[in-house]
Amino acid sequence: MRIAFIGQKGIPAKNGGVEKYVENLAINLAASGQDVLVYNRRNYLPAQLQEFKGVKIINLPGLRSKNLEAISHTFLACLDVLFRKVDIIHFQSIGPASLMWLIKLLKPNTTIVFTFHCQDYYHQKWGFFARRYLRFGERIGCLFADKIITVSKELTEYAAREYKKDPIYIPNGANPVEKTPVREIRRWGLEEKNYIVYIGRLVRHKGVHYLIEAYKRLETDKKLVIVGEGSYTDDYVADLQKLTGDDNNIIFTGNQTGRILSELYSNAYIFVQPSESEGLSIALLEAMAYKTACLVSDIRANLEAIGPAGLVFANKDANDLSLKLQTALDNPEKIMEKANEGFERVKREFNWRDISDKVLDVYKSLKK
Repeated sequence: MRIAFIGQKGIPAKNGGVEKYVENLAINLAASGQDVLVYNRRNYLPAQLQEFKGVKIINLPGLRSKNLEAISHTFLACLDVLFRKVDIIHFQSIGPASLMWLIKLLKPNTTIVFTFHCQDYYHQKWGFFARRYLRFGERIGCLFADKIITVSKELTEYAAREYKKDPIYIPNGANPVEKTPVREIRRWGLEEKNYIVYIGRLVRHKGVHYLIEAYKRLETDKKLVIVGEGSYTDDYVADLQKLTGDDNNIIFTGNQTGRILSELYSNAYIFVQPSESEGLSIALLEAMAYKTACLVSDIRANLEAIGPAGLVFANKDANDLSLKLQTALDNPEKIMEKANEGFERVKREFNWRDISDKVLDVYKSLKK
């Protein structure tokens, strides 16, 4: 079976949950004998790969603009795939899904799968017209796709209710891994268990400002490490830096990958996910997979991921976050227990290999 992925920035994933989703699915599908194509944006990675771990890469340009980069690249990918023999086109996210009609019009016999990752129009970085367009993309994706995959139970219920469709729930995942010992992260003065960590994009709905506010109220010698970069959100990043002030124990590492990212996950005392909204956070699942304890906002997607295996605080409440962090710092045995529970939960319910098999079953059911 030949499968083309459209809508992601590219693989190997440098950042972003959608990119990690596509990377893991594509690699596992290729390993199972499928012929997999992934469309990469030319400016996403420094080297324009032609192949990655058995997955064919097609590099196409996109306009460098917050509002136009994804859609311009998706448009070119849709034109390119018209001239390729594929069995399945798998669209990612509601913005790129807005162009699904092109495939239906010009390549009507091709089967389309749509993964509904998140209701992006709730994210504060988008303006009025962008939010309206994202809602349009959601509608096109849900109405035109031959099958909708939703990554959370909340989105499954929403798509069924709003569009009278029968989406299939297949969550995001993570690969349980061995911890990576401290080496590279000593450049920031970090050692095992001497820091609290956030890993993700620096965009307002991720709630990093609540975490900084909460941290500044703590009585602790542990550092706070913020891992990630903005996404056309320089104003928000500047706000975070201003909120940090001259506190040298709050460290911004920028975006990290490879061994350094693995060390940051592995050696944190606790991982904090302060998001106001999520689809189903891969960063959270990865923290659990590294056997790192997690403290999350009590939004439904986070609770779905963490289950009974983590700690929670009231969404958008820096005071409650500070109280829960202080309790976590004062109870290391409880934190170790929660770390082990999270690791077992990922192995049992969010393993990428099992998830990839379920997605392949969806493809096969559509091609009978």
